[in-house]
Amino acid sequence: MHNTIQANINNLTSLWKTAATPFDAYFKDSLFHYCDVNDSDWPNRLWFDQDLTADSLETGLKSIQDRPTKLHLPYWDIYSSRSYELIEAKEYPLKSEQAGMSLQLQGPFALKNSLHFSDVATEADAVTWVTLFQQAFNYKINHRILMSTWNKVHYFLAHHENQTVGTGILYLTGNIAGIHAVGVIPDMRRKGFADEIMKFILNRSIELKAAYATLQASKMGKDLYLKLGFKDEFLIKNYLLRQYKS
Repeated sequence: MHNTIQANINNLTSLWKTAATPFDAYFKDSLFHYCDVNDSDWPNRLWFDQDLTADSLETGLKSIQDRPTKLHLPYWDIYSSRSYELIEAKEYPLKSEQAGMSLQLQGPFALKNSLHFSDVATEADAVTWVTLFQQAFNYKINHRILMSTWNKVHYFLAHHENQTVGTGILYLTGNIAGIHAVGVIPDMRRKGFADEIMKFILNRSIELKAAYATLQASKMGKDLYLKLGFKDEFLIKNYLLRQYKS
Protein backbone atom coordinates (compact mmCIF):
# COMPACT_ATOMS: atom_id res chain seq x y z
CA MET A 1 0.00 0.00 0.00
CA HIS A 2 1.33 3.44 -0.92
CA ASN A 3 2.30 5.58 2.07
CA THR A 4 0.21 8.57 1.09
CA ILE A 5 0.73 10.32 4.44
CA GLN A 6 4.48 10.56 3.98
CA ALA A 7 4.05 11.29 0.27
CA ASN A 8 1.74 14.18 1.17
CA ILE A 9 4.26 15.66 3.61
CA ASN A 10 7.14 15.15 1.15
CA ASN A 11 5.25 16.91 -1.64
CA LEU A 12 4.33 19.86 0.58
CA THR A 13 7.82 20.37 1.97
CA SER A 14 9.41 19.90 -1.46
CA LEU A 15 7.16 22.69 -2.77
CA TRP A 16 8.37 24.98 0.03
CA LYS A 17 12.00 24.18 -0.81
CA THR A 18 11.38 24.78 -4.52
CA ALA A 19 9.75 28.16 -3.82
CA ALA A 20 12.52 29.36 -1.50
CA THR A 21 15.65 28.03 -3.22
CA PRO A 22 15.89 30.69 -6.01
CA PHE A 23 16.12 33.34 -3.27
CA ASP A 24 18.78 31.47 -1.24
CA ALA A 25 16.08 31.28 1.43
CA TYR A 26 15.99 27.53 2.13
CA PHE A 27 18.11 26.28 5.03
CA LYS A 28 18.67 22.70 6.19
CA ASP A 29 20.08 21.24 9.38
CA SER A 30 20.30 17.62 10.48
CA LEU A 31 17.23 18.16 12.69
CA PHE A 32 15.11 20.72 10.86
CA HIS A 33 14.52 22.85 7.76
CA TYR A 34 13.28 26.38 7.31
CA CYS A 35 12.36 28.80 4.53
CA ASP A 36 12.50 32.56 4.89
CA VAL A 37 11.67 34.59 1.76
CA ASN A 38 11.59 38.37 2.19
CA ASP A 39 8.36 40.27 1.54
CA SER A 40 6.25 37.12 1.55
CA ASP A 41 4.18 35.09 4.01
CA TRP A 42 4.87 31.91 2.02
CA PRO A 43 6.69 29.51 2.08
CA ASN A 44 8.14 30.76 5.38
CA ARG A 45 8.12 27.70 7.64
CA LEU A 46 10.21 25.85 10.19
CA TRP A 47 9.63 22.09 10.09
CA PHE A 48 11.05 18.84 11.42
CA ASP A 49 11.47 15.48 9.68
CA GLN A 50 11.07 13.44 12.86
CA ASP A 51 8.90 13.62 15.93
CA LEU A 52 9.68 16.62 18.09
CA THR A 53 11.79 16.44 21.21
CA ALA A 54 12.45 19.26 23.64
CA ASP A 55 16.04 19.45 22.39
CA SER A 56 15.25 19.45 18.68
CA LEU A 57 12.55 22.09 19.12
CA GLU A 58 14.89 24.29 21.14
CA THR A 59 17.67 23.94 18.54
CA GLY A 60 15.29 24.79 15.68
CA LEU A 61 13.83 27.81 17.45
CA LYS A 62 17.25 29.19 18.33
CA SER A 63 18.31 28.93 14.69
CA ILE A 64 15.57 31.34 13.59
CA GLN A 65 15.48 33.68 16.57
CA ASP A 66 17.14 36.54 14.68
CA ARG A 67 15.08 36.20 11.51
CA PRO A 68 12.97 39.32 10.83
CA THR A 69 10.28 37.29 9.06
CA LYS A 70 7.43 35.64 10.92
CA LEU A 71 7.58 31.91 10.36
CA HIS A 72 4.97 29.21 10.92
CA LEU A 73 5.70 25.83 12.41
CA PRO A 74 3.61 22.99 10.92
CA TYR A 75 3.24 19.95 13.15
CA TRP A 76 2.27 16.66 11.52
CA ASP A 77 0.09 14.90 14.12
CA ILE A 78 1.17 11.40 13.07
CA TYR A 79 3.34 10.26 15.96
CA SER A 80 0.80 9.43 18.73
CA SER A 81 3.13 11.22 21.13
CA ARG A 82 1.35 14.54 21.84
CA SER A 83 4.70 16.23 21.22
CA TYR A 84 2.83 19.30 19.94
CA GLU A 85 2.44 20.08 23.65
CA LEU A 86 6.10 21.13 23.58
CA ILE A 87 5.13 23.91 21.16
CA GLU A 88 2.05 24.91 23.11
CA ALA A 89 4.05 25.06 26.35
CA LYS A 90 5.93 27.97 24.76
CA GLU A 91 2.61 29.71 24.14
CA TYR A 92 2.94 29.91 20.39
CA PRO A 93 -0.58 30.45 19.03
CA LEU A 94 -2.29 27.77 16.95
CA LYS A 95 -3.25 29.65 13.78
CA SER A 96 -4.99 26.89 11.86
CA GLU A 97 -5.56 23.17 11.49
CA GLN A 98 -5.67 21.26 8.22
CA ALA A 99 -6.56 17.74 7.18
CA GLY A 100 -3.95 15.88 5.15
CA MET A 101 -5.93 14.07 2.44
CA SER A 102 -5.26 11.81 -0.55
CA LEU A 103 -7.07 10.35 -3.55
CA GLN A 104 -6.06 7.49 -5.81
CA LEU A 105 -6.47 8.80 -9.35
CA GLN A 106 -8.48 6.80 -11.87
CA GLY A 107 -10.80 8.14 -14.57
CA PRO A 108 -11.19 11.83 -15.44
CA PHE A 109 -13.80 14.07 -13.83
CA ALA A 110 -16.63 15.64 -15.84
CA LEU A 111 -16.37 19.43 -16.06
CA LYS A 112 -19.25 21.88 -16.32
CA ASN A 113 -17.08 24.18 -18.44
CA SER A 114 -18.31 27.22 -16.55
CA LEU A 115 -14.67 28.26 -16.16
CA HIS A 116 -11.69 28.47 -18.47
CA PHE A 117 -8.12 28.17 -17.28
CA SER A 118 -4.73 29.61 -18.10
CA ASP A 119 -1.19 28.99 -16.91
CA VAL A 120 0.74 31.76 -15.21
CA ALA A 121 3.33 32.63 -17.85
CA THR A 122 4.04 36.38 -17.56
CA GLU A 123 4.81 38.83 -14.77
CA ALA A 124 1.32 40.31 -15.19
CA ASP A 125 -0.16 36.83 -14.71
CA ALA A 126 1.94 36.36 -11.58
CA VAL A 127 0.76 39.67 -10.14
CA THR A 128 -2.86 38.76 -10.90
CA TRP A 129 -2.42 35.33 -9.30
CA VAL A 130 -0.98 36.64 -6.02
CA THR A 131 -3.59 39.41 -5.86
CA LEU A 132 -6.43 36.88 -6.14
CA PHE A 133 -4.70 34.49 -3.76
CA GLN A 134 -4.44 37.22 -1.12
CA GLN A 135 -8.12 38.04 -1.54
CA ALA A 136 -9.04 34.37 -1.15
CA PHE A 137 -6.74 33.50 1.77
CA ASN A 138 -5.68 36.82 3.34
CA TYR A 139 -2.13 35.64 2.80
CA LYS A 140 0.69 37.33 0.92
CA ILE A 141 2.94 35.66 -1.65
CA ASN A 142 5.71 37.53 -3.43
CA HIS A 143 4.91 37.33 -7.16
CA ARG A 144 8.61 36.81 -7.93
CA ILE A 145 8.32 33.35 -6.39
CA LEU A 146 5.95 32.39 -9.21
CA MET A 147 8.22 33.89 -11.84
CA SER A 148 11.23 31.99 -10.44
CA THR A 149 9.51 28.60 -10.25
CA TRP A 150 6.88 28.37 -12.99
CA ASN A 151 9.15 25.98 -14.90
CA LYS A 152 8.80 23.52 -11.97
CA VAL A 153 5.39 24.37 -10.52
CA HIS A 154 2.07 24.64 -12.41
CA TYR A 155 0.25 27.84 -11.38
CA PHE A 156 -3.28 28.23 -12.76
CA LEU A 157 -5.72 31.10 -13.08
CA ALA A 158 -9.45 30.37 -13.33
CA HIS A 159 -11.63 32.73 -15.36
CA HIS A 160 -15.40 33.13 -15.49
CA GLU A 161 -16.63 35.09 -18.49
CA ASN A 162 -14.43 38.22 -18.40
CA GLN A 163 -13.39 38.00 -14.74
CA THR A 164 -10.50 36.12 -13.15
CA VAL A 165 -11.97 34.41 -10.10
CA GLY A 166 -9.60 31.80 -8.69
CA THR A 167 -6.20 30.20 -8.31
CA GLY A 168 -4.62 26.79 -8.07
CA ILE A 169 -1.26 25.03 -7.92
CA LEU A 170 -0.25 21.58 -9.17
CA TYR A 171 3.14 20.33 -8.01
CA LEU A 172 4.45 16.88 -8.93
CA THR A 173 6.84 14.76 -6.88
CA GLY A 174 7.25 11.41 -8.60
CA ASN A 175 3.76 10.00 -9.15
CA ILE A 176 2.22 12.29 -6.53
CA ALA A 177 0.20 15.31 -7.64
CA GLY A 178 0.14 17.86 -4.83
CA ILE A 179 -2.80 20.23 -5.15
CA HIS A 180 -2.33 23.55 -3.37
CA ALA A 181 -3.73 27.09 -3.17
CA VAL A 182 -7.16 26.31 -4.63
CA GLY A 183 -8.97 29.54 -3.90
CA VAL A 184 -11.90 31.61 -5.12
CA ILE A 185 -12.27 35.31 -4.41
CA PRO A 186 -14.96 35.99 -1.76
CA ASP A 187 -17.61 37.59 -3.97
CA MET A 188 -17.53 34.66 -6.42
CA ARG A 189 -17.95 31.85 -3.90
CA ARG A 190 -20.91 29.45 -3.64
CA LYS A 191 -21.10 29.10 -7.40
CA GLY A 192 -19.34 25.73 -7.67
CA PHE A 193 -16.09 27.27 -8.89
CA ALA A 194 -13.83 25.60 -6.30
CA ASP A 195 -15.24 22.22 -7.37
CA GLU A 196 -14.56 23.07 -11.01
CA ILE A 197 -10.98 24.18 -10.27
CA MET A 198 -10.32 20.97 -8.35
CA LYS A 199 -11.66 18.78 -11.14
CA PHE A 200 -9.59 20.64 -13.72
CA ILE A 201 -6.39 20.14 -11.68
CA LEU A 202 -7.25 16.48 -11.01
CA ASN A 203 -7.74 15.90 -14.73
CA ARG A 204 -4.42 17.61 -15.48
CA SER A 205 -2.81 15.36 -12.84
CA ILE A 206 -4.21 12.28 -14.58
CA GLU A 207 -2.89 13.54 -17.93
CA LEU A 208 0.55 13.87 -16.31
CA LYS A 209 0.39 10.21 -15.18
CA ALA A 210 0.10 10.88 -11.45
CA ALA A 211 -1.16 7.94 -9.41
CA TYR A 212 -2.32 9.87 -6.33
CA ALA A 213 -3.39 13.40 -5.50
CA THR A 214 -2.65 14.91 -2.10
CA LEU A 215 -3.69 18.14 -0.42
CA GLN A 216 -4.08 19.90 2.90
CA ALA A 217 -7.67 20.94 3.55
CA SER A 218 -9.03 23.75 5.65
CA LYS A 219 -12.31 23.26 7.49
CA MET A 220 -14.01 25.30 4.77
CA GLY A 221 -12.74 23.09 1.95
CA LYS A 222 -12.80 19.65 3.55
CA ASP A 223 -16.38 18.70 2.61
CA LEU A 224 -15.70 19.45 -1.06
CA TYR A 225 -12.68 17.16 -1.09
CA LEU A 226 -14.54 14.36 0.68
CA LYS A 227 -17.25 14.55 -2.01
CA LEU A 228 -14.55 14.19 -4.66
CA GLY A 229 -13.38 10.98 -2.99
CA PHE A 230 -10.41 12.18 -0.96
CA LYS A 231 -9.61 10.34 2.28
CA ASP A 232 -8.90 12.24 5.50
CA GLU A 233 -5.62 10.75 6.78
CA PHE A 234 -3.92 13.02 9.31
CA LEU A 235 -4.01 16.39 11.05
CA ILE A 236 -1.63 19.31 10.56
CA LYS A 237 -1.44 21.94 13.30
CA ASN A 238 0.07 25.27 12.21
CA TYR A 239 1.63 27.47 14.89
CA LEU A 240 2.82 31.06 14.53
CA LEU A 241 6.37 31.65 15.80
CA ARG A 242 6.39 35.24 16.99
CA GLN A 243 9.61 35.58 18.96
CA TYR A 244 12.00 33.08 20.46
CA LYS A 245 10.77 31.69 23.78
CA SER A 246 13.34 29.90 25.93
